[in-house]
Amino acid sequence: MPVTDLPRRRRRRALSLVAAAAALALLVGAGGYWWTHRESDTAALRDLGEQVAADLADGRVPGKLDVTSRADAQADLDEVLAGMGRIRPEVTVRDVAPADDGRTGRVHLDLSWTVHEGKAPWTYAVDLPVSRTGDVWSGEWAPTVLVPDLREGEVLRATRVDARRGTVLGDGGEALVKLRAVVRVGIDRGQVPAATAGRSARELARAADVSAAPFVRAVEAAGDEAFVEAIVLRSDDAELADLRRTASDIEGARLVDATMDLPPSSGFASAVLGRVGPATAETIAADPQVRDGDVVGLSGLQATHDKRLRGTSGFVVEAVATDDTARELHRLDAVDGKPLRTTLSTTHQTAAEDVLAEVPRAGAVVAIRPSDGHVLALASAQGSEGQPTATLGQYAPGSTFKPVTALAQLRAGASTDTRLECPRTIDVDGREFKNYDDFPSGRTGSMTLTEAIATSCNTALIGARGRLPDGGIRSAATALGMTQQPALGVPAAMGAVPKRPQGTALAATSIGQGEVVATPLAMATVISSIVAGERVTPVLLPGRTTTPPQGGAPVTSAEAEQLRTMLRAVVTEGSATFLADNPGGPVIAKTGTAEYGSDTPPRTHAWMIAGQDDLAVAVFVEDGSGGASVAGPIADRYLELVRR
Repeated sequence: MPVTDLPRRRRRRALSLVAAAAALALLVGAGGYWWTHRESDTAALRDLGEQVAADLADGRVPGKLDVTSRADAQADLDEVLAGMGRIRPEVTVRDVAPADDGRTGRVHLDLSWTVHEGKAPWTYAVDLPVSRTGDVWSGEWAPTVLVPDLREGEVLRATRVDARRGTVLGDGGEALVKLRAVVRVGIDRGQVPAATAGRSARELARAADVSAAPFVRAVEAAGDEAFVEAIVLRSDDAELADLRRTASDIEGARLVDATMDLPPSSGFASAVLGRVGPATAETIAADPQVRDGDVVGLSGLQATHDKRLRGTSGFVVEAVATDDTARELHRLDAVDGKPLRTTLSTTHQTAAEDVLAEVPRAGAVVAIRPSDGHVLALASAQGSEGQPTATLGQYAPGSTFKPVTALAQLRAGASTDTRLECPRTIDVDGREFKNYDDFPSGRTGSMTLTEAIATSCNTALIGARGRLPDGGIRSAATALGMTQQPALGVPAAMGAVPKRPQGTALAATSIGQGEVVATPLAMATVISSIVAGERVTPVLLPGRTTTPPQGGAPVTSAEAEQLRTMLRAVVTEGSATFLADNPGGPVIAKTGTAEYGSDTPPRTHAWMIAGQDDLAVAVFVEDGSGGASVAGPIADRYLELVRR
């Protein structure tokens, strides 16, 4: 029935329903358009945000943001970022929010600056207002889009906060490496014209005795305000006064007082402690936390424990105004390095280096405290040419090895009073062995084992070799710690003894020749074990886990007492009587002269081992004519110095 045919009341109700239906239809249509339009705006804003994020991450003024002059804006941004070096932010779009009016909106960005590798980044959010003109969304560029806290005219500056390098400690916690006064010698480019800077550098290099070519290149390549360092000298360096006078006549030359972490002297335990210096390209490539200009360990313990000692540098990011005042925006505190404890003693190491000062060939002094195995001195002579003779120089130990042979004899049933024959020469399988050239002729014949050790009679010990079981000498060497694997924390070796030598090899082994080799560290360990009455393991870094020596029963206190009796006789009536009047407790010792090579007469190395109270020392001199005449006086002087 048509609406017009309905009664008035029903006709009004029908018209209302039609109007409502029409209104609903219009509303649904408008809503669909509104949602579609909003989705389009969201996508457009997301696209805008991604492009802004990419440009900011690359250090560019975003191409989608409005600027008066893009070139000027980019120049300003470059200036803002210059103080950040190569550091740039990672920028991501968190979300976008178009407004209901369809003409405005916001882009929310998250920025993250990794100012220090491996540390928490500097993070913050940016709320970028945007608007639409026609179909194009955009916003206004300002440096605050990059850093909201940045004020007019301010720029960013990231500054590295250096960590304090850990101290290397010695015996008793004494600081071996600490801040000491130095003088930095170099060219101040601000005080010399670029045209003549190279000439000044060459003159200063000559005066300071440094390589000229690289220094000249560095000076010529430096900026106008740079100070280019040629060398750093200790304030008490004897050459400093002459250098000051010479430098005063060189244009641009400057000597600047400063401090540096240094050991007591320039050569103090250098092969052990090592040195520090600017990071090399290889170091930087191997460790992402090391950057150009960092000071790192380059050798020795300074290198092997660099991460512990170096600590972790920090960073501070500041907003810097035109008057150079700065506001802190972000900070990563530096973590100072941890100390490294060693057992080295300034007294003992200095004494060891002093007594080696005049040795022109490879040589070494090693001192150990037998009660705990702590290494008090590891010194190598200047004639070692930088090589760690003390820990890596392996040579035939000669007669200093005879206490090992004596222990093998004791374990085979001999005693300190067992009689041996000491002929002038002895033949073994057609090879003649003899005593050293200055062996007193009146001391040959029958003698006790103690006397054989005191006089260092080669033929007596060779003649008694038949008493020894297979491997007896090697077992005795192991008992005294000579062949263990050291774990000092620096490259080190001990000794080697053939397992079951026979014939002439056994004869040579009995007197520390043939295939027997040892480092000064090994022989210092042997005398330490005799003093301590137990097998000693040398220790340089307390707390470091070491592997106990394997094989062979350790020397017993009773065996060590017998060995000490024999070695005391070396001082009271043998080849080391010059040690009898040393201050302190009774000295025990053994001299050694080790033949080597094929020359006639053969060349020799000089050795000496000694023990007194709670101290054991080994001295070695390459190509020394005799243990008593060359190594002996060095040991004597060392004991005098440390007993003062």
